[in-house]
Amino acid sequence: MQVHTVFDLIAWASGALVGYAARRRYLAAGPPAGFRISQHPVYVIAVAIGAGVGALLAGGFNMALAGLPPLGHSIAGAIAGGIVGAEGYKLARGIKGSTGLVFVAPLATGIAIGRWGCFVSGLPDYTYGIPTGLPWGVDFGDGIPRHPVQLYESFAMLGFLAWFVAQLARRSMLVLRSGFHLMVGYYAVQRFCWEFLKPYPRVLGPFDMFHFLMLALFAYSLWMLWGEQRRYEQAGRAETLSA
Repeated sequence: MQVHTVFDLIAWASGALVGYAARRRYLAAGPPAGFRISQHPVYVIAVAIGAGVGALLAGGFNMALAGLPPLGHSIAGAIAGGIVGAEGYKLARGIKGSTGLVFVAPLATGIAIGRWGCFVSGLPDYTYGIPTGLPWGVDFGDGIPRHPVQLYESFAMLGFLAWFVAQLARRSMLVLRSGFHLMVGYYAVQRFCWEFLKPYPRVLGPFDMFHFLMLALFAYSLWMLWGEQRRYEQAGRAETLSA
């Protein structure tokens, strides 16, 4: 677990650097919504508390379902908890639109690198895959080749990061307006797929608890994307009428 901690520190330090570089290069003028995190310190606190609580609750609950000490933490739970904190703050302050664009690059980077920490930690980390006969199966020490699902997720998030940065460079309005919710939806889909390759306890048919959390995140992303598109179209119509 010490190795995992080292990778976690590297992951989030790298995420912070990538996020800073992306913000300086592509978001120097601020996001289109005009929301600046520096002007909302309570927002940051709400997100941080939500992410911490969510990480512990989701990770601990999954460990408890497996009959293990409920001391785990989960990035999926952190994302869900951070969203709850952010949306709660926005609701209290009457803020509309997406406020999470600056978190996209750090999160994608952090997940991509952090999953290597899960990979090198082996069986004690409880993030390995089910047995496989595929040539890239990995033996984590018990003599059983398993799906390296940690690396599947790492490569998936690296792919998203590359696409995201390319779209920022092109000044894609969809990404500038809804980048965070696009990331949440993408994360939910790829994580939903990998869950079938994990030995986690099933709670309903072939689905574990993270399947249902991913469904909730995906539904949230669709709802927010729909709302943002609707506001964008309404603003366009209003501008046309006033011209």
